[in-house]
Amino acid sequence: MRLRAFLTLAVPLAFAALFVRLGFWQLSRLEQKRAFNAVLSARLAAPPADVTTLPSDTALGHYRRVTASGTMLYDHEVVYAGRSREGSPGVDLLTPLKLDGRDTVVMVNRGWAYSFDAATIDKTRWREKDSARVAGYTETFTGKERSAVPGRVHALDRTAIQAIVGLPVAPYLIVQTSDSARHADSIPVRLEIAAPNEGPHKSYAIQWFSFALVAVVGGVALSRRSR
Repeated sequence: MRLRAFLTLAVPLAFAALFVRLGFWQLSRLEQKRAFNAVLSARLAAPPADVTTLPSDTALGHYRRVTASGTMLYDHEVVYAGRSREGSPGVDLLTPLKLDGRDTVVMVNRGWAYSFDAATIDKTRWREKDSARVAGYTETFTGKERSAVPGRVHALDRTAIQAIVGLPVAPYLIVQTSDSARHADSIPVRLEIAAPNEGPHKSYAIQWFSFALVAVVGGVALSRRSR
């Protein structure tokens, strides 16, 4: 009987300790998110810089507001498949921008366009001016391309994109933001950076602490009842 009473109390307390640990883990994630948001806000608030002046370490230049001038190479455009918008299937158009006076191209995400299968699209419909001055913010290449399809990627894999383009690709990618032509039918829907938020970590922490409290109260009640 004593062993049963001990286990009746010990097991809920063990779960309570686990729940408390998970609660503090969510609080640590919340602090990390707040620190990231502070860096993000500071970089987005800074004046736009020329993309050629960014540091080689992409971690230092991520989410910086930038501008770039050059020539759009639409014949080397890459389709970033599997992108949705407001529930509709589509793709993002990644167009190489040949920088003035440089051999390296910068990939520009010109925005989203509808595609019935989220993969194929008539690129000629979305062609803009050859000479361009692009404004937006920087992204970094992430992910690994697993399905080799000519002219199309499903991840921002710099190696795979460079193989499609056939030219040296800069380590940064520019996400082109809204401009005066954003509502034109022949212009892809420009992408906007999501507003900084703290995510669900605080509510998750409260839930875990609540579970811990329930486990402690329930364990004590069961232990007394077993006695």
